[in-house]
Amino acid sequence: MKHSEGFLKVVNDAKSRIREVTVDETKQRMKANPEAKLIDVREDNEWEAGHAAGAEHLGKGIIERDIEAAVPDKATELILYCGGGFRSALAADVLQAMGYTNVFSMAGGWKAWKEANAPTERD
Repeated sequence: MKHSEGFLKVVNDAKSRIREVTVDETKQRMKANPEAKLIDVREDNEWEAGHAAGAEHLGKGIIERDIEAAVPDKATELILYCGGGFRSALAADVLQAMGYTNVFSMAGGWKAWKEANAPTERD
């Protein structure tokens, strides 16, 4: 997908403040910490078409509204992903601004997850 210059500017700005992890690092972190949450921030139709096994869905359009009810402990490890790693970077930046202290964005997103043959599921 071709992204606009303005979109890439805000994504790169957000990426300067967040931490990214690879698919392998994500799987290792999830295994090491059973309390960690893998959160898919894609749109509903993207989620329904398939998602990472064990992930929870909080779309980017609602995550700020619903995260505190879904994850009240702001120290919980959160690993966010989207289609390619851009929307999750923006969402990670906002969650940090909301006080979440252990937030990561998965580089490459769903595309990288599938390319790594990581486990998937469908609703």
